[in-house]
This record gives sequence, C-alpha cells and structure tokens, in this order.
Amino acid sequence: MERVRRVLVHFCKDGAAQPAHFVQSITGHFSEGGEDEVEVGCSLERNRFILHRADAGRGGVTLKRHAFCPIKHLSVTENAALPLDVQQRGVDVGVATILQTANQRVLLTRRAKELRIFPNIWVPPGGHLELDETLLDAGLRELQEETGLKLEPEEGSPNILGLWESVFPALLSRGLPQRHHIVVYLLLRSALSHLELQASLSPSPAEVSACLWADRQLVSAVVSDPDGENHDLQRSVSVSQVSADGALSDSSLPLEVFLSRAPVSGPDVERVSSGTMFALNLWLRSLDDL
Repeated sequence: MERVRRVLVHFCKDGAAQPAHFVQSITGHFSEGGEDEVEVGCSLERNRFILHRADAGRGGVTLKRHAFCPIKHLSVTENAALPLDVQQRGVDVGVATILQTANQRVLLTRRAKELRIFPNIWVPPGGHLELDETLLDAGLRELQEETGLKLEPEEGSPNILGLWESVFPALLSRGLPQRHHIVVYLLLRSALSHLELQASLSPSPAEVSACLWADRQLVSAVVSDPDGENHDLQRSVSVSQVSADGALSDSSLPLEVFLSRAPVSGPDVERVSSGTMFALNLWLRSLDDL
C-alpha cells in the first residue's frame, strides 16, 4: 500500500492513535445520543491530528457537523458504492484562519468558480495541513498563498475557535462523498486595521475571486436566522472583486448572498459556507467574552 503523505485524523483509544475511516462520522464517534455538536480534546503529534474525549472538568474544543452531514446519513448501499480510493482516503485535516483586525473585522474570501470543491463559496483563507507543519504554520501559509498577507507568528495570538466536520458534496442529493475533512478554525488577531491590511492584499486569482472585511454587524446577520429581520443593514455589501490578473476593484453584492443557506436540492448557490457560519458564531462569542 502506498504510504500516506497527508496529515490524517486519528482517534486516541487505549493509549494508542488509530486512523479514522473515511466513512466514519468523527462527530458521531464522540456523540452518545446522535448529537451534532460535542466537546473534544485535540493535539497534533508526529503528523497525526489526534482527537479524544474532552477531559472532565477541563472543557475542550467544540466539534460540530451539519445536521445533514452526508457521512452521518450514508446508507450501507451508498457506502458500498464509494470507489475504493475514496474509501481508503481517511479523514484529512484543514486549517482556516479567522483573521481579526484591530477594529474587529474578519477577512472572508470567495473561492474561485473554477475550483472543484466548494466553488463560489465564501470562506476564510485556508487549506490542507501539510506534513511537519504546526496549525499556526499552515494557517499563516494559506493566508499568504491565497491573499498575499504575510503575518509573522509573533504578530498574533492564535487559538482554536472550533472544529468543523466537512464533507463534499455537502448533501447526498448532490452525489456520494468525495472528500472528508476536519477543519480547524484558528483565530488570529492582528494589531492592524482592515484598511492597513487591505493595502497589502494581493489575492491569488486561481483560488480567490473576491474578498471582504466583515464587521460585527454583518457577521451577526450571517449567523442569524435567515428569515429574521435585518433592518439596520444596508441591502448591499461592499466587496473587492479579483480579476484574472489579480487586480482588485471595488464592487458590491446583495446582502441576500451572505444570508443564503445551502439548498436542500439542486445546484449549490453563492453563500457563506456552513462551517464558516459555525466559526463566525464562535468568533462573536469570543468578542462577548472579552
């Protein structure tokens, strides 16, 4: 068997780390009653992302999956229909950086429409955790690769906001699972304002088609009930469009784009990803804690 050259999710069992299977729900593994949200402990050791039950009395990190997570609802027949190379992939690890500015805005990017996985979806900068990287190393590298922003490790005070169990496609109605990740949402605080950071923004057009600095009011609307009232918000949101050569231009999008949810059937729509909404909600809570 070919040696795995990726960082994969492992479970800690009887003092040993065992790799998680592609078709195994990570959240479900720790859920005693089928809950979609649990508290876990995590560590990165020798290129293995190890999850274990949170220590009693010490708390842990929130791990969550969507209620309609395809892995959760995969039938025996659908499981058997998965290609062998997919079944043997294991569960990958991604890192996404919630970059908070000095004036409490966060950077969101729209994935390029040419990307095979989650195209045209709004997310924070992020990608795969590579071998021999720390979580912070991966977050800073992806931030620079996708946006051109180079932050030094000592510039911020990173901490894990939460873990999201991500599966693509997001719904079984769109096809059998092809990728299964645990995404680590890392909060990184910058001492610069969004305007100061915007001056250094240079997105990669191969990965990013637009950017925006979302303030607390917009984020609150994004994570709230989509049918709720948002009287205090303008009906358009200012964004920076990214051209094919990487140039930025001022533009705007309807507010409804950022309030949209994944449709239960048919093709996907431009929206903020479910995992991103989860992380942004945790970010709002972190501001309240301060």
